[in-house]
Amino acid sequence: MIAGYAAVLLANARHYYTDDTESQYTALWVGLGRSLRDGVFPVMVPEQWMAGNNTMDDAGLFNPPQLLIDLIAPSIDNVAVYATVVKLVFAIIAALGVYRIALVYGARPVWSAVAGVAFPLSGFFLFFDQASWMTALTGTAWLVHAWASSVRYTRGIGGPIPVFVFLYLTITTQYIFPAVEAVLMLAAVAVGELVHQKRWQPIARLTAVAACAGLAGLIAFLPSMLSAKVTWRGTAQIINDQFLTVPWSESLNASLPSALPAFTSWWSYVHPMPVTYIAWFLIPALAFIDWTKARGAWRELTAVALFAIMMLMWTAGPGSVGPLRWPVRVLPMLAIGLLVLVCVLIGRFGTVREWRPRAIAAAVLVLALLVRSFSADPARVVWHLLAAVALLALGAGVVYLGRTRGTAFAGALTLLAMFPIAYFQVDAAQPTPMAWNLPAHRSDAQKSFPDFPGTTLQLGDRGLLQPQDKSVDGAYGSLVFGNYARAVELDYVNGYTPSGHFYFGELLCMRWDGSVCPDAYRRMFAPEPSTGRPLVDLMNVDRVTLQKALFPDAGLNPAPAGWKWVDYPGNARYIWVLERENGLISTVNGRISNSAGVTATSLGETDTTSRVRVSSADGGKVTFARLGWPGYRATLNGRDIPITTVAKSFIAIDVPAGTENAELELTWRPPGWKIGIGTAVIGLAGLGVLQWGWVRSRRRAEPEAAETPAAEPDRPLADVAP
Repeated sequence: MIAGYAAVLLANARHYYTDDTESQYTALWVGLGRSLRDGVFPVMVPEQWMAGNNTMDDAGLFNPPQLLIDLIAPSIDNVAVYATVVKLVFAIIAALGVYRIALVYGARPVWSAVAGVAFPLSGFFLFFDQASWMTALTGTAWLVHAWASSVRYTRGIGGPIPVFVFLYLTITTQYIFPAVEAVLMLAAVAVGELVHQKRWQPIARLTAVAACAGLAGLIAFLPSMLSAKVTWRGTAQIINDQFLTVPWSESLNASLPSALPAFTSWWSYVHPMPVTYIAWFLIPALAFIDWTKARGAWRELTAVALFAIMMLMWTAGPGSVGPLRWPVRVLPMLAIGLLVLVCVLIGRFGTVREWRPRAIAAAVLVLALLVRSFSADPARVVWHLLAAVALLALGAGVVYLGRTRGTAFAGALTLLAMFPIAYFQVDAAQPTPMAWNLPAHRSDAQKSFPDFPGTTLQLGDRGLLQPQDKSVDGAYGSLVFGNYARAVELDYVNGYTPSGHFYFGELLCMRWDGSVCPDAYRRMFAPEPSTGRPLVDLMNVDRVTLQKALFPDAGLNPAPAGWKWVDYPGNARYIWVLERENGLISTVNGRISNSAGVTATSLGETDTTSRVRVSSADGGKVTFARLGWPGYRATLNGRDIPITTVAKSFIAIDVPAGTENAELELTWRPPGWKIGIGTAVIGLAGLGVLQWGWVRSRRRAEPEAAETPAAEPDRPLADVAP
């Protein structure tokens, strides 16, 4: 895997630091790590508004390896290098997991290794999950180990703890796809082992330990489930659109490195990256399997085949099932199933006898790949022809080594050929359409960025950035998109959020990357009807920056009442800057942003709690600069009091008449946190019972094994002389 990463980095040094990794994850790690070092568990950061509820997105707050990544992140200046190293570790973990799956189904070690290395270099996993979507990488890395451990547990050669641990780590990445894929994997394993072993007891044990892991990991998803009604993804609709759905026919070019599939995506209909590619040997190798012997192993491989079939069906749609959108995301699962299936069959039933007709069959398969790839992308016919010739040459070399030097040499060539293929695939995709080109060195960004104390709101649109703007000497010296503000360690309202607050997003017309519409400036300074105060006041914003490309004339007009235009030197040429005439307000009276008919004085603030001294003769309302996420609770002198919202976005509390010098305490806890802790305790207790039962069964089995004469071990069919 180190060699594979080296090949990819030679083609693009920033391959593993692109798209969501540069715009979301690395800056998120830095922000979370700083909070952890300060002794704060960062479930909520109110000033980051939509992006500040870390229980909603991909923070992995209950995943110990992820917390370790967060803790280290603030000490690393070059976040591109850090992301690459972290991803290499998880690529190795994923490769070892696929290796273990292949081994447990009877593959030889050499072909298990081939499957393991091939998976992280497969198309979608390489170009998206590793390059961009970090939680998809980590979730998959833990999932494959959960698969191998599950099979071992059902067969009595492993205990329940590994199954529990790997499933828990899969779930607590806080990414829904690995969690659902794990459920389908467990279902496939259960069916496969029931067919193979014809006993229900092992399946019952697997179901029990999976339930325990699910109960323990439930705390990672309960907050988002219970908050869904106020988010962009609050519906549970099934929508059959064609966006990022992959027709089954596109998987027929899974072995031609030049193949670019055709389906609807963000870019042209012909996808610019080979995301349906799996491995160069996958399809041609089918010609060198002794299918007569392989038929006898169908029971053992039922789970793998079933999993691959389920994933193939999923890739074709529907486009959205509640929060599960874009079926293209499950292509790595299809790759796992097919790689394990083919490598097990090669390892156990591979043969080079009668090699001439088999070579002809392999050539026909390569021709089919060529025809399918040409039909999807006829403009690159020369590259397809060259790739087909290369496949035939590599296949001939592997067959020759298999006949003359043995399996190890054939497997070695199969594996080594993956590295130049990965290089050429990544090189051919340059310049990648996914790059934001955010600075790799945080220190460079911090030096270039203006020193903005307090809370800043940016009104800008990332779509207006031109290629020449994307540097710290350009727009990134004064504009933030995604989580970039966390990387430069400034407090911005803008952030990256895949599941934002619906009403707040509509109020500001703010999108997932922090971009806004041209009407945002008017909206921010227009009076909110029920309070008469502008949104900037209800949010306790200290500063508003406006992207000149979106608001070219804003700074030439008079500033809103109570505000002034401020000039900043250097890279601030990209923005207009508005600041309050009376200085910062975010630190004046806690997070109180408006009080009507109430005297309200802040007594103390944390990210999750506001303590306020209130008095009101005739009753009134206190509004807080806190977004109205579910999970807030208020007490007045220790007694519960109802909570409401202003504009369906800002937390507000109606203070009853006759209140005098009372203490109002507003607290936020992740919704369902008590249930989550309770289910975690139940899950751990259940695991203890299962482990105790497994240890007892092992102790009973030892005396029986000692009294039973040793039988000749079963050997794979590939080891049996013909």
